[in-house]
Amino acid sequence: MTEVRTVTTPEDIGRCFPVMVQLRPHLTEAAFTAQVLRQFANQHYQIAAVFESESATAVAGYRIGENLAWGTFMYVDDLVTDEQRRGAGHGGLLFDWLVAEAKRSGCDEFHLDSGVQRFAAHRFYLKNGMDISSHHFGMKLHGP
Repeated sequence: MTEVRTVTTPEDIGRCFPVMVQLRPHLTEAAFTAQVLRQFANQHYQIAAVFESESATAVAGYRIGENLAWGTFMYVDDLVTDEQRRGAGHGGLLFDWLVAEAKRSGCDEFHLDSGVQRFAAHRFYLKNGMDISSHHFGMKLHGP
């Protein structure tokens, strides 16, 4: 059975790691679990995932916030489908769940950033009604 559910336990966080590491390859499972638990506690971060028989097939990390530019919004930090499951509808199922959750939460807007090299993801987002609305600029403050 395929279902979308929110992730709250360290066990389910661990089930999400094999998928999330495909988007965030710099993470170890221990570091991922520890950081997610910190973000749950301190930053209103949440995870939703598509599960098939207790295996995650698509994972999203998101938060609800408010700012002057967007009002109340859902920001998706992470959205990834297992590379072996792409094209099976799991990403679309999760995306639709996220949009519905944003509406249920009273959000005015729905946002995410996507790396400039992720062309397939961009096609997916545009196909699902998103617009390219800005350029995101960043600066590393530590390291090379």
